[in-house]
Amino acid sequence: MKLSRSLLVLVASASLTITAWGKTPQSGGMINVAIQPEPPGLMLGLIQNAPTQRVAGNIYEGLLRYSTDLKPQPQLAQSWDISDDGMTYTFHLHDGVKWHDGQPFSADDVVFSADVFLRQTNPRTRMILQHVKSIQAPDPQTVVFQLKAPFPPFIQAFEVGTMPMVPKHIYEGTDFRSNPANNTPIGTGPFKFVKWDRGSVIQLAKNEDYYEPGKPYLDGIYWHVIPDAASRAAAYENGTLDVMPAGSVENFDIPRLSGLDNSCMTEKGNEYFNPFAMLWLNNREGPTRDARFRQAVMYAMDRDFAKNVLWNGLGNVAQGPFSTKLAAHDENIKGYPYDPDKAKALLDEMGYDGEPVRLLPMPYGETWTRWGEAIRQNLEAVGINVETEATDVAGWNQRISQWNYDIAFTYLFQYGDPALGIARTYISSNIAKGSPWNNVEGYRNPEVDQLFTEAAGMNDPDKRQALYHQIQHKLYDDVPVAWLMELGFPTIYRCNVHDLISTGIGLSDGFKNAWIEQ
Repeated sequence: MKLSRSLLVLVASASLTITAWGKTPQSGGMINVAIQPEPPGLMLGLIQNAPTQRVAGNIYEGLLRYSTDLKPQPQLAQSWDISDDGMTYTFHLHDGVKWHDGQPFSADDVVFSADVFLRQTNPRTRMILQHVKSIQAPDPQTVVFQLKAPFPPFIQAFEVGTMPMVPKHIYEGTDFRSNPANNTPIGTGPFKFVKWDRGSVIQLAKNEDYYEPGKPYLDGIYWHVIPDAASRAAAYENGTLDVMPAGSVENFDIPRLSGLDNSCMTEKGNEYFNPFAMLWLNNREGPTRDARFRQAVMYAMDRDFAKNVLWNGLGNVAQGPFSTKLAAHDENIKGYPYDPDKAKALLDEMGYDGEPVRLLPMPYGETWTRWGEAIRQNLEAVGINVETEATDVAGWNQRISQWNYDIAFTYLFQYGDPALGIARTYISSNIAKGSPWNNVEGYRNPEVDQLFTEAAGMNDPDKRQALYHQIQHKLYDDVPVAWLMELGFPTIYRCNVHDLISTGIGLSDGFKNAWIEQ
């Protein structure tokens, strides 16, 4: 059985771009975009923060892209084949692709990126690659992934944030984390890194040697670092900014800004990410080690207040560990209600004596700051002694990576399938210091580990669903982390900016097709 996307798909995609708005794309123009907060770095193989993915996803590329209905599309791979037994994935690469420094891109770069670099640096990719027996390059334009056993979600694992391609000629034989190239990222994408004035602007320029004819249309992108939400809103109102990604402004400002003349809004572009907010709860020590304390945290939180007031009605209260948008979600799980009395009873039962717990808010702007204040009030109202410890993005990454917290805000992407975006948070083999995106809470449950392993390789959809239902019920009881919200992430932009959102990861690879109507 051959499942492929050929060059004809590229031609068809180009035709759709031309006709989507009934107008032919125009070349030229710089686009100005808010970035909030400022990324801690742009080396996408090392850093997975959302602001990093948003900027660097236009510098680096993966083998595939995914439509808003999560269908795989060509990117660095122009076509691909999957064997009948689901064990062999063969990717045929584009001809003539060059790195931004002019060196040719080849299958050797793919093997190095996946089999060497990302296995060391990216815990989520490493978890996916544990299903891979070998990665080989039979010729410069072909890469073959041989799996150990069938892994149905594997074809969904090749977008730029999950498996970014990095240049072998720059990183091979170096200390990946200290390589000077991390400060001047080199990819194959439609835009090249130009400069980064810290605290001010990140500039990307059109890749004149891009392998897709005629693209990108824009001359470049200015990513503006404006720390204050009110100032970002004013910059959009006065025309300084053209695009306001999710999180750029206070949620209560969204209706006003999206209602301005020549202002449009879309919630598309998050279908692959499916952003999901949680509280890390340290399962290793202190009061948070006790499952009753963690259950009390769930009952203590007024998450409807967070949705309706702090998030202005955007998104949904999380019912459990799986987003309700996932097919694997168990509708029988109704979530933890807001019940302070139940929370107090659980704390009394465990003998909680008022030991302080440290709360680490998310340093992503005012909404997150106020959410931290609301959660603190909720917890203190049931008798939990909370000490808030704020930090910046780099500090937050470091604190989480080193397990130096008791309760900490985060949001993670669920990536369309539990094996890609959820298992990493709960399986014990993914416990390792040094990353804020793995099982940093330290949860260990051998039965859950086994169920995730069985579900990942299960071809029968009904049996796979049943396994994931079992997992959800076990996690619901253990509360390894506190589930908050399925986030609503709208993008606000000028209506004369077209084709900005063309995939399920939105702005994180969207500027290749974007153009400005003059």
